[in-house]
Amino acid sequence: MPAPECTCKPRPKPKPYDRKPRAPKAKDTHATSAKLVQDNKRKNLTLGDWMTVFTYVERHPDMGQGDIVEYFKTQREGALIFTQSTLSQKLWDMEQLKDRTQSNPNALSSKRPRVVTRPDVERALMLWFRHMEEKGETVNGPMLWEKRHRFEEKFSVPENERL
Repeated sequence: MPAPECTCKPRPKPKPYDRKPRAPKAKDTHATSAKLVQDNKRKNLTLGDWMTVFTYVERHPDMGQGDIVEYFKTQREGALIFTQSTLSQKLWDMEQLKDRTQSNPNALSSKRPRVVTRPDVERALMLWFRHMEEKGETVNGPMLWEKRHRFEEKFSVPENERL
């Protein structure tokens, strides 16, 4: 049976997306979740933000947790929005969070701890990733998973330690 003829009109191809240039980021500061005053949605704060909160709590020991939440919520620039219950939980974990900043200064920009089970596999994966970037190749998630699996086989990682 012959293929039916297309009765559609040809359409012009879309123009390439015109991206606006971004302002360069300051390299000497960590990432933050601080917001402008008009944006009052809660978001997870970075470890650096929590260190700022902990410093304020230590400087004002007689201030209540609710008052501390209000103080950070009402900042003109860099308002940090979190609840009293979240502050209470983070105060319980304060020593662990401080230890995390001491062990890895880059952790200030993170929101969650980065767990590395096998540093040798992680190092090989980072070197491979940098090599691919230098070649101008795009690396996606499935490629990373497959390469990690291959490195785990090369380094004879036991099955119970593999991701």
